[in-house]
Amino acid sequence: MDMIKAFTNEQLKKEVPVINIGDTVRIHNKIKEGTRERIQMFEGVVIAKKNGGISETFTVRRIAYGVGVEKTFPIHSPNVVKVDIIRSGKVRRAKLYYVRDRVGKAAKIKENI
Repeated sequence: MDMIKAFTNEQLKKEVPVINIGDTVRIHNKIKEGTRERIQMFEGVVIAKKNGGISETFTVRRIAYGVGVEKTFPIHSPNVVKVDIIRSGKVRRAKLYYVRDRVGKAAKIKENI
C-alpha cells in the first residue's frame, strides 16, 4: 500500500490552482497531434468539482457556436499546463448543473466582488 501512496504523491502537482465553483477560468491544455504538441485554450465557467487527491477533477462549461460544451479536466494532469482565473462567481451551490437548462442572461453568474 505504501508503494501506491508513494507513486501518487510523486504524480501530484506542487502548486495546485485554487478553483472555486462559479469561477470563469481559462485552461491552457496541451494537445498532441502525431509528433507535434500545441497548447489549446478552453474558457468557461466551473460548474462542478469532484473527488480529491490524484483523481480530483473539475468540469468547465462554455457556449461554442450556440451549443453548450462541457469538458472535465483532472487538476493534477500534466496536460493541464496552466489555469487562469478570469473572474470569481458568487454562487450558493456546490454543483451548477441547472445552468445547462438556462439560456442567455438567465445563465449568467454574478461576480463576487
